[in-house]
Amino acid sequence: MADITQLILDDHEWFRRRFAELDDLRAEGAEPSALRAVWRPLADLLDVHAEAEERIFYPQLLRKGANDPEEETLDAIGDHNDIRDGVREADRNPVGSAGWWTGVDHAREANDEHMGEEENEGLPDFRLNAPSGLREALGRQFTEFKERHPGGRGIEVRDKDPEEYVESIEREIHPPSDFSGDVSLGIGGLRGR
Repeated sequence: MADITQLILDDHEWFRRRFAELDDLRAEGAEPSALRAVWRPLADLLDVHAEAEERIFYPQLLRKGANDPEEETLDAIGDHNDIRDGVREADRNPVGSAGWWTGVDHAREANDEHMGEEENEGLPDFRLNAPSGLREALGRQFTEFKERHPGGRGIEVRDKDPEEYVESIEREIHPPSDFSGDVSLGIGGLRGR
């Protein structure tokens, strides 16, 4: 089983190839049906990929990352929002129209930025600091998530507040204490005395 970092890179390569296909179709003045045949699977996987990363990869990066994983995650969630916004913008317009291309271009620009940052920051950080067994287990979860949601079915596609997202994961990692303040009386532990 490939680890999650390789699976993410595989999706990135697939995205690049689909956007290149759209370039070719645009240059040819292709019919909307040809554009739709490339765009719909691309748009759907952009949504599923982002959600899978947010549920599986980024919580673990926050746990295991050593190179400012909070900042990497904030950037990633913001980029995912921008990608989703571009997809929604395209989907609000007739395929092949100027408005549709504007949305496609916005999704592509945001995705290109995201992939570059992730490939140069988050993924290397995770490979260096997470054990291979964890990466492989997450790879299985990533694959299973994508299989459970073909075409984006069953996931709620919505923007997330990056700061709230990071704070919620950090609360899971470091739950707040039920006590406020130091209640130890300054005498240290009593076990073993």
